[in-house]
Amino acid sequence: MSAPLALTACVAIGYLCGSLPWGLWLGRAFKGVDVRTLGSGNLGATNVYRSLGRGIGVATLLLDIAKGALPVWIVPHTGLAAAFPGGASWCAIAVGFAAVAGHVWTFLAGFKGGKGVATTVGVLLALSPPAFGVFMAVFLLTLLVTRYVSLGSILGSLAFTAALARFSAGGVRSPAFLLGALLAALVVVRHRDNIGRLVRGEERRFSFARSKS
Repeated sequence: MSAPLALTACVAIGYLCGSLPWGLWLGRAFKGVDVRTLGSGNLGATNVYRSLGRGIGVATLLLDIAKGALPVWIVPHTGLAAAFPGGASWCAIAVGFAAVAGHVWTFLAGFKGGKGVATTVGVLLALSPPAFGVFMAVFLLTLLVTRYVSLGSILGSLAFTAALARFSAGGVRSPAFLLGALLAALVVVRHRDNIGRLVRGEERRFSFARSKS
């Protein structure tokens, strides 16, 4: 297989996996509703949890994580990695970024998906368990103290970028750090409206109970 074909195949597999809109599908299957018409209109697990309840919200979260982790675990161990420019490491980077892009801009839901956090977490889990652990620690601590999911996601993304610089072979020159920096920037950009609400004191706090609104 040629290098351009391997690159195309890796990006396509990652994007297709990331594009699976589990929040949309589960909402339709179990509640008969389109979650895009509820709450924030986002397909991510937070809006699904708030709008459709704990069970569907947690299932969406786990499936959105899996669609980032599984292709990054599997594809670099196939024949595609041998033909990929730069080898298995860069193959994993391409698949991971494409998976998150698929989640954010899924062609199966009008190119409007989630904010990329859960799928990014899945990519981290596959690429760097220590960076994944740092993200989870910062995210959960921020959530427990402030009950702002958005703030936890933003601070966690900045933290995992720093962790990748520390734990990845090659530090800030490693492929993993490059991917982490790109994904962290994407998470921050996707939360720009939340940042505005945080500054104005208007951001909605997370509750573990389903919203009655």
